[in-house]
Amino acid sequence: MEINRELSKRQFMQKENDYHHSPYETELEFYSAVREGDLETVKRLYTPLDTNGKGRLSKDELRNVKYHLVITIAMLCRFCIEGGLDPETAYTISDIYINKCDECRNEESVMAVHKEVIVYYTKQMKKAASQNVYSKHILMCFDCIFDNIYKGVTVNQIADELNITPQYLSKLFREEVGVKISDFIMSKRIQAAENMLRYSEYSPLDIANYLAFSSHSHFIACFKKQTGLTPKQYRDQFFRANWNKHSTSRSKI
Repeated sequence: MEINRELSKRQFMQKENDYHHSPYETELEFYSAVREGDLETVKRLYTPLDTNGKGRLSKDELRNVKYHLVITIAMLCRFCIEGGLDPETAYTISDIYINKCDECRNEESVMAVHKEVIVYYTKQMKKAASQNVYSKHILMCFDCIFDNIYKGVTVNQIADELNITPQYLSKLFREEVGVKISDFIMSKRIQAAENMLRYSEYSPLDIANYLAFSSHSHFIACFKKQTGLTPKQYRDQFFRANWNKHSTSRSKI
């Protein structure tokens, strides 16, 4: 078949030129960070459309980056819907940015739209995580937690950042959010761990260290308390599983 011949030819040329597509796990981690509204991780994992590893979709340079942008927008849309963004909102954002892409007349403008849509979807997801009306201190508290989720952050550190006492912050958080601030922080750390177990090949020990848990055993205990499973059991059950379930009633590509 013609496709098989072309596939063999391209794979041979890519091997000869030491060319590889971007790692699958890295892409999943990137889109998962967008879904979680984690702008810090999104910025860390961001790669421009003209970076080696994006694949060649057209011989025309402008058309090539446009195709990649449309694919990126479609992926962002689907991950954000999975993360709880209203589907109609997600699709409308997609429509707007695909129209912007269509209007681009050079590669630089496509790159600008690429950065803009990634940041916009990420901020929408961050906003969706706090749809209730909260006080300024609690909103700032959320920002501090989400910005430092991979570094580890304590109630005392957040209180210092907000220039209030830890006691007052704890009381305010419990009144407005309905849970202890320490429990909320832990739940977000465990959610980050779940994403890494689902979409990356990092070991549970590596994940525990990455998320600044005091020990591997402490990570296992906290993870099991929230999910009912050990990290190993969770990975065995869910690793990449929901990637195969991505389906929507509307196609964008």
